Amino acid sequence: MATARTLRPLLRGQAHPRPLHLTQRRTFLPNPFQSAFNPLNASSQPQTLSASRTLPYPSQPIYSIVSDVASYSSFLPYCHSSAVTRWSSPDSQYQRKWPSEAELVVGFSNFTETFTSRVFCVPGRIVESIGGSTETDLQRQEIAHHLEDGDKGAKGAANGLMTHLRSRWTIAALGKDKTEVTLALEFAFANPLYTALSAGAAPKVAEIMIKAFEERVGSLMAKNPEIARASLNELDGSTIKR
Repeated sequence: MATARTLRPLLRGQAHPRPLHLTQRRTFLPNPFQSAFNPLNASSQPQTLSASRTLPYPSQPIYSIVSDVASYSSFLPYCHSSAVTRWSSPDSQYQRKWPSEAELVVGFSNFTETFTSRVFCVPGRIVESIGGSTETDLQRQEIAHHLEDGDKGAKGAANGLMTHLRSRWTIAALGKDKTEVTLALEFAFANPLYTALSAGAAPKVAEIMIKAFEERVGSLMAKNPEIARASLNELDGSTIKR
């Protein structure tokens, strides 16, 4: 058993500890990220971004182009591949099928990731895709055509990179030949390191995507002016039904 005499040196040593010398070390993260995020403390709360455009075209052809998920890889930056893997039942208004599930391959630098997203189309107004543990908050009667095939769920598909992912395009007619297009993005990475690494680029993503979409619409309308005069009944994605 320790005595008072044997404990005194220990107590004296604690009263006058040796000064602590800290050595600054380089990390593999560049300085801009160090000032913005500590990857160990990065928030798991979803980041929210948005961007909007007012386009000089009718709303229905714009909506049809937005819902053409299979064509995303032909104009969206970082999207290497896009494929619709499941379709909805015909909706009650237009009797048209809409993308219900899609597989996207996205990449940047040496990184690529495959996402399986649940897609919900409210004809003429909203195109939403979700992934991770995200659930849609759209009214079930608005997306009944997506739920009639026996799929009772309204959740996204889990993937290793994201815990939360939602992109929502909202199309609003402002007149006969004027439409407001709004893109809202929500995302949260499973690994806080990715949150830190994306800090510089993430705020620009919504603006980059909507700019690419604006150019896509302008290009399609210029090549085929008939699209601008077509209704959703006459359109098939980014083309007119033949």
